[in-house]
Amino acid sequence: MRKEKKYIIAGYFCIDVILIALCFYIAYALRYGRILSPGKLPYYREVIFLFILWAGALLLLINSRRLYTTDRSWTIPQEAWRVFVCVCFSAIFAGVMIFMLQIKVFSRLVFFNSFMFLFFSLSLWRAVKREFLRYRLAKGFYNYNVLVVGAGKAGRALVKEIETHPYLGLNVIGFFDSHKDGKVAGHDVLASRDEDVKEILQKYFVDEVYITIPSQRELTTEILSICRAMKKTVRVVADNFTLPFYRLELGHMGVIPVIEYVRSKPHGTEILMKRAFDITVSALGIVLLMPFFVVIGCLIKADSPGPVIYKSLRSGKKGKVFNFYKFRSMVEDAESKKESLREMSEVDGPIFKMKDDPRITRIGKLLRRHSLDELPQLFNVLKGDMSLVGPRPPTPDEVEKYDIWQMRRLDVRPGITCLWQVRGRSDLSFYKWIKWDLWYIDNWTFGLDFKILLWTIPSVFSRKGAY
Repeated sequence: MRKEKKYIIAGYFCIDVILIALCFYIAYALRYGRILSPGKLPYYREVIFLFILWAGALLLLINSRRLYTTDRSWTIPQEAWRVFVCVCFSAIFAGVMIFMLQIKVFSRLVFFNSFMFLFFSLSLWRAVKREFLRYRLAKGFYNYNVLVVGAGKAGRALVKEIETHPYLGLNVIGFFDSHKDGKVAGHDVLASRDEDVKEILQKYFVDEVYITIPSQRELTTEILSICRAMKKTVRVVADNFTLPFYRLELGHMGVIPVIEYVRSKPHGTEILMKRAFDITVSALGIVLLMPFFVVIGCLIKADSPGPVIYKSLRSGKKGKVFNFYKFRSMVEDAESKKESLREMSEVDGPIFKMKDDPRITRIGKLLRRHSLDELPQLFNVLKGDMSLVGPRPPTPDEVEKYDIWQMRRLDVRPGITCLWQVRGRSDLSFYKWIKWDLWYIDNWTFGLDFKILLWTIPSVFSRKGAY
């Protein structure tokens, strides 16, 4: 089986390499109209060098997103989205290389066509592969016969999930339960005596056994021993499987195996890639927006006395305090007037928000309405205090009023934009802010970050909750 998987992965890799090479060649040759008779295409050395870098980055990303396996639990759109994320980040890497290496001969049309060809070809062949697999599963190929031990609530829930997801290729042949008989959830209770397990496994050609009653340790131990001797796969449904934990892990206390209920943690490679993306985008943003910064600075100085950049202390990852930058949108002594307005806050919890805050200047209202006051935080991202996407950074005095469960907001770097900002911004309650932030932390992916960045654009233009 392991050798077969290695051959399958190698086959997937070879298909990707061929498709990537074809996409690059077609995009390049189309630009100069020499597909069938390429001859000597112009600037081929620089272009081929960049294509090799781009292809290498793309293949690494595809591997990191587990796209060289066929996870039966994924849908076609889910897999296509993973491909899209990989192509996007590899294209950003290629764009940075063009900028840093000053490859001025690289055509923007070639770049755009390469991006589109890569996404459609790499997604399409995976969709065809998945449809073919599902077709074969529907015909009965590659299906696994499953015996469910325990016909209680957990067992019935498991069978319902299996039947809801036929593309998993699991065929429930029945239940094994000493306290039931007849039919349960449309499936036969095949036997109720321990000594019948081996006979059932042989008679029905069972491939996998799902144990849903691990608390019955004697029975579980007996079934595990039989399955090990017969080389059958055993899967155990964890006790209290409805608890709000994102992932279970198997650990050890000495030689004793233990199940760990843990929150999902991103892989180290994903953390590095997120940081690299933050640095790249923030650096490019600062360079491109610098003239805009100068104009905004002049307007602020002309409107009211005081500094252009407002600095305040905020709590970042693990509570680390840092200087937080914004374009000043309030009068110079705004902080000293905050306490006198505390009772007029229109948001619950330890934070302070007012729609018609009298401390906001004329230019400040314009900046806040279009979220332009947030732009200097690109420097915070470049420094490493913040990320492009993440929970908004609270002030230290707000953190002091947090409940214990709310402190988890500080588990990650704060961000310029976040889920609750694209879901209503200041119109949401503090409780919902926290809930969205914790959901983001527990379910973070590159794809989610990319979606939030895209959702931020219409959210800014709608100006809903911006004050």
